[in-house]
Amino acid sequence: MKQHCYDSLRKNMVKKTKRIVVKIGSSVLVDEDGQLSHKALLGLARDIAKIQKKGIHVTLVSSGAVASGMQYLGFQKKPAKMSELQACAAIGQPILMHMYQRALSPAKLQVAQILLTRDDVANKKRFLNARHTLNELLLKNIIPIVNENDTVVVDEIRVGDNDNLSALVSIMIRADLLILLTDQRGFYTEDPRKNEKAKKIAVIHKIDRKTFAKASGTDSAGSVGGMKTKLQAAQKAGQKGIATIIAHGRDRHVLEKIFSGREVGSIFLTKAQGNT
Repeated sequence: MKQHCYDSLRKNMVKKTKRIVVKIGSSVLVDEDGQLSHKALLGLARDIAKIQKKGIHVTLVSSGAVASGMQYLGFQKKPAKMSELQACAAIGQPILMHMYQRALSPAKLQVAQILLTRDDVANKKRFLNARHTLNELLLKNIIPIVNENDTVVVDEIRVGDNDNLSALVSIMIRADLLILLTDQRGFYTEDPRKNEKAKKIAVIHKIDRKTFAKASGTDSAGSVGGMKTKLQAAQKAGQKGIATIIAHGRDRHVLEKIFSGREVGSIFLTKAQGNT
């Protein structure tokens, strides 16, 4: 696809978008010392408020609960014991929600907490119940903040990472676009932290084994899954006709830039879009 065709497609796509899921990774919200960044959260909240005011309904899938709990309990590094991790999540989740509420309250926006497990997605009745709840919140202009129910979840019912969870939520609410905010400016030919000659790929038409091969070795120490799980999420969403954008979450006004039609990050097109 030629550049001018791509630019036109991107602008038309964001123009038609009415429902989005934004996944905010730990690498965006948590500093190198493991502390939750109030500045980063406030910046994203301002962008979210502007988008919501334009009539685009936003659902968040946000990391940061465990980091908030660790900070409160005085852990210097992520605990290995499951019960300690669950305790961090239990303490951190309301702290994180309170921070989002405070950040969005100047725009008179209300947030709501939704905690899910794999069972809530796999079981048809629970899937539909969750969909109805999310739809009702969005219709009332309330911003759902979704996370995995880490306080009680066990391996058997675990989604495992928020990238894949965000894709499942996108499918659940029939979103128009999935945005994955991370510590990279998009999808590269290889890890740019290891090779400065790595090039960003602005448009990805198809996700296959070659695409996954480019993501090898891109896992971040501060997050679960790295680039591989983002590709999995984009693949899941794309199969249901939902495009995905991977972009840098600390880029100033990143969401506002996306919805002004600017080339930000990397976009993974659906099969229908890729054939245009």
